[in-house]
Amino acid sequence: MHIPGSTPGRGRYAAATAAAVILTTVFTGPGPAPRPGPADGTAPSAPAAPLEWSPCPESAGFECATAKVPLDHREPAGRTIELAVVKRKATGPGTRIGTVFFNPGGPGGAGTEALPVWYDLFPEQVRQRFDVVSWDPRGVGASTAVRCFGTPEESVDWQQRIPSGFPVGEQEQRTWIAAYADLGRRCEQRDPQLLRHVSTTDTARDLDRLRQAVGDPQLNYLGVSYGSFLGAVYANLFPAKVRAMVLDGNIDPVGWVNSGAKSEPRLSTFLRDEVDLGSAATLKQFLTLCGRATADRCAFSAGGPEATRTKFEQLMRRLEQRAQGTWTYARTVTTLLSNLYAVDPQWSAMAATLQDLWQWRAPEESPSPDGPLTYPGYEQIEAVRCAESPNPRDPLRYPALEEFSRARAGDLGRAVAWASEPCATWPVTAADSYTGPWNRPTAHPVLVVNTRYDPATPYRGALAMTRRLADARLLTVDGYGHSSLVNPSLCVDAYESRYFVDGVLPPVGATCRQDVMPFAKPRPNGGIDSGGGGTAGQARTARSRGGK
Repeated sequence: MHIPGSTPGRGRYAAATAAAVILTTVFTGPGPAPRPGPADGTAPSAPAAPLEWSPCPESAGFECATAKVPLDHREPAGRTIELAVVKRKATGPGTRIGTVFFNPGGPGGAGTEALPVWYDLFPEQVRQRFDVVSWDPRGVGASTAVRCFGTPEESVDWQQRIPSGFPVGEQEQRTWIAAYADLGRRCEQRDPQLLRHVSTTDTARDLDRLRQAVGDPQLNYLGVSYGSFLGAVYANLFPAKVRAMVLDGNIDPVGWVNSGAKSEPRLSTFLRDEVDLGSAATLKQFLTLCGRATADRCAFSAGGPEATRTKFEQLMRRLEQRAQGTWTYARTVTTLLSNLYAVDPQWSAMAATLQDLWQWRAPEESPSPDGPLTYPGYEQIEAVRCAESPNPRDPLRYPALEEFSRARAGDLGRAVAWASEPCATWPVTAADSYTGPWNRPTAHPVLVVNTRYDPATPYRGALAMTRRLADARLLTVDGYGHSSLVNPSLCVDAYESRYFVDGVLPPVGATCRQDVMPFAKPRPNGGIDSGGGGTAGQARTARSRGGK
């Protein structure tokens, strides 16, 4: 789940998709039902052309290509758009089986950025036997993208108007609401036609075109976070085309589309999916495990779980009354929320940041990225989410939702409640939005993976996904953080490898543990990355598992 206004620059990507988390026209429902068409969800069109690959200029060992797809798949002879695609060839040994497509989540996660960073986190046998391909979904990144500002500088100037994290108090709430209403107007003025065609349904149809373009008769797919919803949509639009599909960190698809209801919802997307409760449960584990650890492993430990939770409560109330330099209460809450996603090394580093704040020290800040400013793309998340997932349309409802969420989930609930407010004034509804059914029988079963304490896609989402799909098997990870890919487990790798290579599912009720548990080793020096956070931790994890 992405917290609007919380992360500067397009370097937001790693945290937002590890983050991303997770998890929009005049909008009173999930959008029009899909128009009648063939059983696989597409109108007749010419076969997808093979992709022309060449070395990626900025990612050694990877190849890049550009695919052309119809803007509206129901009108294949009309306007076309481009998709940026990236590939790492199968490394061998062993016969190449095909291609695994990877979506890193978001929505708004750019696969051309994600795959080079995360490639070494894929199971070794998958890397050996499959090409691994990702892409920037339509509306995102280097594909034909939603861009509501003329320059990166103009976009950053707009973002700096928004309160960091979430608004606190009536004045900040007015500023926040006005800024996102302005964003919607800007986006609609620049390319309203594109905005109507960046839904998950459109992207699922693109994915099937990419499958055709690489010559695979059926799809192999790994989707993380929002990528689980994309996988569910694909599986129900193209059930005969599913060979192997892993959904890691799961969204309840019925919750995302509000059951397909036409009436305005009472709760926002993230509150329906109980992201606030999942975040609060993960935070409780963070503080409990920190309290059980020694100070060399968790700097914020007060010597016991209860004392550590009390210490945290006291720090939050102090920051509510008085910011510590640039570390406001809201910035601290949203930084904590995003850094619950990856256990190693971010839990230890976040504990060090909290301890710095407790002792009135300035936490270490992340260095600004080198090079010219790239287009941040803040609006690309909202363009997908707000066009298809129903949210209350009155911005004045959100202070009440904030109080509701805070009452049941504490400080993190305030951030989760405001994360959906940009959708209240989003001006465009998706032209094609799939709302079910979700149980169309697939050619092969789906593997659903989830940690028990996931702050962005709570475990209940995996239970719902497994129940709703026609044929799915749940693999539970007894651990913490957002997705098994970001919080690796050799046990999960083994099950996923056997599933992708041989089509064999884990046993019913199978569980795994993470390779690195929270506060299991002395903490690294320094504070937390308060901006684009996940990359360093992921790279360290990859190296620890033999990645290059």
